[in-house]
Amino acid sequence: RSPAGMLLVATGLLLAVAAGGRGSPAAEQESPPGSRFVCTSLPLDAAGAGCPLPPVPMQGGALPPEEELKATVLQLRETVLQQKETIGSQREAIRELTGKLSRCEGADGKSAAGTWKNEVGKGKDTMGDLPRDPALVIEQLSRTMQTLKDRLESLEHQLRANVSYAALPGDLREMLQRRLGDLERQLLSKVAELEDEKSLLHNETSAHRQKTETALNALLERVSELEKGNSAFKSPDEFKVSLPLRTNYLYGKIKKTLPELYAFTVCLWLRSSASPGIGTPFSYAVPGQANEIVLIEWGNNPIELLINDKVAQLPLFISDGKWHHICITWTTRDGMWEAFQDGEKLGTGENLAPWHPIKPGGVLILGQEQDTVGGRFDATQAFVGEMSQFNIWDRVLRAEDIMNIANCSINMPGNIIPWVDNNVDVFGGATKWPVETCEERLLDL
Repeated sequence: RSPAGMLLVATGLLLAVAAGGRGSPAAEQESPPGSRFVCTSLPLDAAGAGCPLPPVPMQGGALPPEEELKATVLQLRETVLQQKETIGSQREAIRELTGKLSRCEGADGKSAAGTWKNEVGKGKDTMGDLPRDPALVIEQLSRTMQTLKDRLESLEHQLRANVSYAALPGDLREMLQRRLGDLERQLLSKVAELEDEKSLLHNETSAHRQKTETALNALLERVSELEKGNSAFKSPDEFKVSLPLRTNYLYGKIKKTLPELYAFTVCLWLRSSASPGIGTPFSYAVPGQANEIVLIEWGNNPIELLINDKVAQLPLFISDGKWHHICITWTTRDGMWEAFQDGEKLGTGENLAPWHPIKPGGVLILGQEQDTVGGRFDATQAFVGEMSQFNIWDRVLRAEDIMNIANCSINMPGNIIPWVDNNVDVFGGATKWPVETCEERLLDL
């Protein structure tokens, strides 16, 4: 038999067996007792080539024909159920894909419609969004107005050649005039905005310029003041330090310090009328010794020179309110000292701190006596008056050199401490002023 015939036979058997296998009473009544199905066997080669069946497990050897057919029918039934499930799932997938395709087609239609609308909107509509740059806005508006005016003039020219202007449709004229009016209002509005921005920018620039000019004027005034103050000194050494009050806070300070010295000469110009005593013209203090070098006139005592806290009284008289030139020399050899006033030697002595070298690295103060290095001033020992040309050398000057300096014959700055403006600081109200010329100081003697 053919495979199709076998399939029909198998299907019939499946239905018959299924009906008989339910065990219902109706089935038992319909089937006459003792009825049997007759099956025709197929050749082995025809069965294998036409409709191969899945193998049925054998239990205890060969099964009877009825059991074998029942197993085959059950397998076919399972196969049919699986195919029905597959077909159902494929229908759900087809339905889902169909819905997605419909949505995609709808979206494409909307997109196409939007694209068409955009394309249509890109026609000759010049009233859309304008650039934010004011210059571009004005330029675009100007071009649009000029284009419309050119078109209007062209229409008028053509109509004038054919018919009169009155023949132009009224609605067209009104539309063009209304469009031009709108463009002109937009242009004027933008111009007004730009003018406002320009005004604000101008105001800000003016305020900034005013602040800058104020700052520059203040700087110029300050520079002028400094120039006036500096121009008062024709040369770096032509100034004096003024200490007008007897206090413990007015003083001058020499920026440089002294090296180790085995001899020195100190010269300066003084003017003071303080009483009693002119105070301390200068003092040099080092760590461990506040009175390393001191020149002082205190109370009713004569002027004294202190070196390493040793004292020598000097025969100098300078409290008459006039300018006087004072020079003091000292050497560690035998502690020899000399005192000059206005170029003349008025006194000499020895055994003033002999063989004691002057210690380096101390502080040199003008106008105050130091109880500690650089401080603890006593107002009763302060200098009151003016001083200038304070110079120190690291040797004993000859009497001829001292005389020439006092007579204004030579200008000889100190090689250790020169009298220059940038080497002297003033504090507490002490001031620097232009000093009288050397010749004027001589006339004051």
